[in-house]
Amino acid sequence: MTGKVIRIGGASGFWGDSSVGAPQLVAAGVDYLVFDYLAELTMSILAAARGKNPELGYATDFVTVTMKAILKDVVAKNIRVISNAGGVNPQACAQAIRALAAEQGVAVKVAVVLGDDVMPLVDALRGEEVRELQSGAPLPAKLVTANAYLGALPVKRALDAGAQIVITGRCVDSAVTLGALMHEFGWAVDDYDRLAQGSLAGHIIECGCQATGGLHTDWESVPDWPNIGYPVIECHADGHFVATKPAGTGGLVNCAVIAEQMLYEIGDPRGYLLPDVVCDFTAVTLQQAGEHRVEVRGARGRALGPAYKVSATWLDGFRCTGQLTVVGMDAARKARRTGEAILARTRALFAQAGLPDYSRTNIEVLGSEAGNFGPHAQTAHVREAVLHLAVMHPHKAALEIFAREIAPAGTSWAPGTTGAAGRPSPAPCIRQFAFLLDKQRLQPVVDVDGVLHAVQVPVVATPATVRPEPVEGLQASTSPARTDKGAEGTVEVPLIQLAWARSGDKGNTSNIGVIARRPEWLPLLQAQLTPERVAQWLAHLVLGPVTRHEVPGIHAMNFVCEQALDGGGMASLRNDPLGKGMAQILLTMPVRVRATDLSR
Repeated sequence: MTGKVIRIGGASGFWGDSSVGAPQLVAAGVDYLVFDYLAELTMSILAAARGKNPELGYATDFVTVTMKAILKDVVAKNIRVISNAGGVNPQACAQAIRALAAEQGVAVKVAVVLGDDVMPLVDALRGEEVRELQSGAPLPAKLVTANAYLGALPVKRALDAGAQIVITGRCVDSAVTLGALMHEFGWAVDDYDRLAQGSLAGHIIECGCQATGGLHTDWESVPDWPNIGYPVIECHADGHFVATKPAGTGGLVNCAVIAEQMLYEIGDPRGYLLPDVVCDFTAVTLQQAGEHRVEVRGARGRALGPAYKVSATWLDGFRCTGQLTVVGMDAARKARRTGEAILARTRALFAQAGLPDYSRTNIEVLGSEAGNFGPHAQTAHVREAVLHLAVMHPHKAALEIFAREIAPAGTSWAPGTTGAAGRPSPAPCIRQFAFLLDKQRLQPVVDVDGVLHAVQVPVVATPATVRPEPVEGLQASTSPARTDKGAEGTVEVPLIQLAWARSGDKGNTSNIGVIARRPEWLPLLQAQLTPERVAQWLAHLVLGPVTRHEVPGIHAMNFVCEQALDGGGMASLRNDPLGKGMAQILLTMPVRVRATDLSR
């Protein structure tokens, strides 16, 4: 162990994140800038762009906005940049960076990670009984994209070869950080505990300001939103790190914020599967190490599995969404009747045109709470509401009829109807299809300014689904919680008074991390937040099972809710297709606590 500390800034959490992050971090001083641009369905959007223009297919903002603003400073300060902005055309992204460097008169070595594209293997895979990881469905007839989540080793190889800017296609979000740490500290491919810590470091900063107070349960305690700081991790050779942000910026970095982000978008915290390591986060500890500084230790790792996760996309007809605002008494009932009328009218028009019925429809009345809170809704009589009407159909022509019939509601039906923002446009419905692929069938390669470098990826014969035994005494409860309203000295309060929470998505699965505000409250929460009770509370949204995982190191639980997002992503017709509000709904659940505990 040495005294070297590597500072890595997370400058982007998705394609569309603010342009202020990268310049802020460059000015603050970091060794690396890492960017995440690729949500699960972004690849299909980029594939469509490449289909229209072979020079596209990457996150163009990365070049034309971000790197254009910071490239000279990056070169002058010797900051290294790692980004998955390459999408489905990383070579084109790299070429655009080289052209920008020439235009600005700076010299920079650019590397491209190749080898994640699985489309050339699809025909062979059709005879191999490939099944979707969540649903078990067979491989769709026609895929738009298919890309494997590569790990950190190609990034490390590019840095080893001297690249200052590394462009990848599809890779694990945290791998851009882990690759830098493996390069800097020389971590071996079987140094699993350090690889797990490095992966956790990357996971903390991969969503930008979510690690500095963004989406925090206690949002009112987060100062200066306009000037919120982007996350910085200070990493040590033994794997432990401090999460922080640039001095003088807004936002908040404390143990609660980092705990929320740690549980974001993971499943079983004992077996978080990545291509470089299987992580166990159950013993992770967080300690406030100063203002806006949280020290993170305790991740453990074990041998990785023999397969990559592949994220494929396919076309499933078309979709269209219309919205109207309805004002006045009984606004919610008027809005719902309006939606039903639009569907009835357009179905009649479909029949006249010889078109089939909708594939799926969904009416939500925003403002009534019915869509998100279901039986727990408390707003019985709203005086303004938004009709959210989403539909799918196999034929685009049918949805063009639907789109024409939204605005006529403004003069035909409910009084107080307004807010029609032009005619909505039908769009392709892109669905995700995730499956596993033997690592030996892909060969990642790094291209450093035209020189190719092979990447050796170890394959360990440990099945990716192997998990350690549950910690004794921390198995998920199997009996309903007792919430005796007559318990002497107790009061009923919403969960938010006892816990922080954040929800994330993976396909059609939502996870909700719940962290006790005080360690001594965890047993109380474990007794009342059983999987059965959580499933019951969310039954209007969650169609599949709910599993509870314990995370004792941070006094938390992680609830994995299957079939929870109406298909997830662009397949979902809900106003909240990614379940961003799922944790907020759970935080309204009543729990009982001793009044004396609350008063303290």
